[in-house]
Amino acid sequence: MALWSGRFEDSPSEFAQAFGASLETDLNMIHEDLAGSAAHARMLGEQGIISPEDAQAILEGLEAIHHSMHDGTFEVDPAVDEDIHMAIERILTERIGEAGARLHTGRSRNDQVALDTRMMAANLADEIWRALWTLEGVLISLAKDYDDVVMPGYTHLQHAQPVLFSHHMLAYFWMFARDFDRITEAYNQATLNPLGAAALAGTSYPIDRSKVAEDLGLPGVIPNSLDAVSDRDFLLDLEYACAVAMMHLSRLCEEIILWSTQEFNFISLPDTWSTGSSIMPQKKNPDFAELVRGKTGRVVGDLVGLLVLMKGLPLAYNKDMQECKEGALDAATTLSDCLLVMAGMLADITVNAEVMEAAAAQGFTAATDVADYLAKRGMPFREAHEVVGKLVLDCEKRGIGLEDLTLEDLKAASDLFDDDILGTLDVRSVVEARTSFGGTSSASVAQQLEFAEERLAQMRSLVE
Repeated sequence: MALWSGRFEDSPSEFAQAFGASLETDLNMIHEDLAGSAAHARMLGEQGIISPEDAQAILEGLEAIHHSMHDGTFEVDPAVDEDIHMAIERILTERIGEAGARLHTGRSRNDQVALDTRMMAANLADEIWRALWTLEGVLISLAKDYDDVVMPGYTHLQHAQPVLFSHHMLAYFWMFARDFDRITEAYNQATLNPLGAAALAGTSYPIDRSKVAEDLGLPGVIPNSLDAVSDRDFLLDLEYACAVAMMHLSRLCEEIILWSTQEFNFISLPDTWSTGSSIMPQKKNPDFAELVRGKTGRVVGDLVGLLVLMKGLPLAYNKDMQECKEGALDAATTLSDCLLVMAGMLADITVNAEVMEAAAAQGFTAATDVADYLAKRGMPFREAHEVVGKLVLDCEKRGIGLEDLTLEDLKAASDLFDDDILGTLDVRSVVEARTSFGGTSSASVAQQLEFAEERLAQMRSLVE
């Protein structure tokens, strides 16, 4: 019999009850529900709302349920239990008697599930923090291990200017650092106490919501009872942060997939993070990178699903909101798994430095430096751009590179060229010329690495 059955003369069919239940998903929140119930019971006892004896019996009963989860004796009954909240209350009452029925004093499932979901979201954010921190450490290690490797930088997937491989890896470090910040904001939004809002309007019992928050280690209380039970913005924050992080992973995976092709051959993937073909013996496929790229779609879908779920709901609680938890669980666990996959894969890649540097010398990647050379000698940059563009066109017709031009070839294009131009056309000179803050020169990247390591240390303080 349902705990709310008093008003009803008939019960939903078995199918309808199964359709309306959320027990399977709610099992992911059992620890949160036990912790929230214990804090609520302590507060009820301290406030004199229930007797100290009942409060103690409830706490001991909840602790016993917690132990039964670990020894395998905890069992829910899908035929009776709609959700984890009712399952725990039923088992508690069966075990300790009438005192168990007093646990729900001054609260509703509406504020109870809001608390559980918030605590679940905070715990999911904590797992993502750890996975992000692990990946960030791998990116820094790659940047340090291959700090002298030059590769082509691209725009429109065309050779643009040479950059250091370490500079490229650090670009992803800063992407994921922003993801860390977004996850942190989602965590901060989740860790506010809704308990005490009851169904929607608060309660007439002399509860102390701040005491419950303090007991659970939450920094504050949601000030509006309607908002407390109807808000799921914290899940939107979490799923948005997950979707953006997955998008960043997908971009990195796309490059790994391209770089591991025979056409690029910039990197070699470890056997442990590759698969073969059932028909072609020679194949070594980047399946794990492709899977991460593919899983991005489901996480974006989780975010869109929650946005659509919430868009038409009037205040306060609506049964639609039962559907909010699965997407958040899926998005967060998918992201955590993908971050760990990426960290493991990147930690063992082989960087083919000679191939990268040879590619960096192709595609006229020194052209901007040649134009800058003329501009520094007084030629307007737009005119210099025109001059160098014609030089590139001439080189293409002759099948040579800018570095193959003689001083006579260059002077024919502009008298401003002098013999010092010849030492600036190799890719390493082009890289080392980029000394601006955040640039790709060795000195600039070394400075950026210091900032990145400081940022990683800040992340560690949250992870630990």
